[in-house]
Amino acid sequence: MKDYLVKATTYQGMVRAYAIQSTNMVEETRRRQDTWATTSAAIGRTVTITAMMGAMLKGEDSLTVKVEGNGPIGAIIADANANGEVRGYVTNPHVDFDLNDRGKLDVARAVGTEGSLSVVKDLGLKDYFTGQVPIVSGEISEDFTYYYANSEQVPSAVGAGVLVNPDQTILAAGGFIVQVMPGADEEIIKRLEEQIQFFPAISNLIREGNSPEQILQRLFGEEELNFHERMPVTFTCKCSRERIENAIRGLGNEEIQQMIDEDHGAEATCHFCNESYQFSEAELEELQRLNEQ
Repeated sequence: MKDYLVKATTYQGMVRAYAIQSTNMVEETRRRQDTWATTSAAIGRTVTITAMMGAMLKGEDSLTVKVEGNGPIGAIIADANANGEVRGYVTNPHVDFDLNDRGKLDVARAVGTEGSLSVVKDLGLKDYFTGQVPIVSGEISEDFTYYYANSEQVPSAVGAGVLVNPDQTILAAGGFIVQVMPGADEEIIKRLEEQIQFFPAISNLIREGNSPEQILQRLFGEEELNFHERMPVTFTCKCSRERIENAIRGLGNEEIQQMIDEDHGAEATCHFCNESYQFSEAELEELQRLNEQ
């Protein structure tokens, strides 16, 4: 099944909800980054949640998420836009641990329990919107829940899960975000908390074949759900040879000449997709000529 997310409202519009199946997107991220199991779970949860956050945007808007804990995997960076295009990378992909005392991948140990979670939104305005909160658990989902409550003042429940096969590939991945709108009464909030508290692990529901629609139907039970949109999500990188050329030109002719003299060419690799771009001496000289025009 292809990855996609759904947008819905319930409780007479007082609650909005997103659910996503992201197995293929997380697998493509894992393949590009060559992550080991625990790191796959950490970055997989991050890109899954970032995809849903991107779906809250409009038009050409985009956002970048950075999870920077004190654990051995270093920083996780993910970005997404309003069209379901997502990508992510991690500083140290080759980190893995034994399962934690709950029998799950020890994401908190890999990410670290101290540090920060930041979100930068490019909404097409003069200034970017930036929100930052401290990491509260390193489990990713709880950290985003805390971000929404404290940075955006939107009471939210964020859940994401990743199951990894013995051969390191991704078995199942998915997530949800539930947000309470202004004006919702305490009774709605209390009922939501109970429903979410006893909800099964999202990755297990995906593994069992539940669709994003079925996940929300199971979460909200008898409540009437209104589905508003279904959107495909994919790992999509923005890198291109043209972008790399512009970046090299931006270094200036002196530095380009240094590449020619010392390395007789240049190679650039994209952090996100690990695509490599090679430039010969002649091609670097051509970039110098373009700079001089």
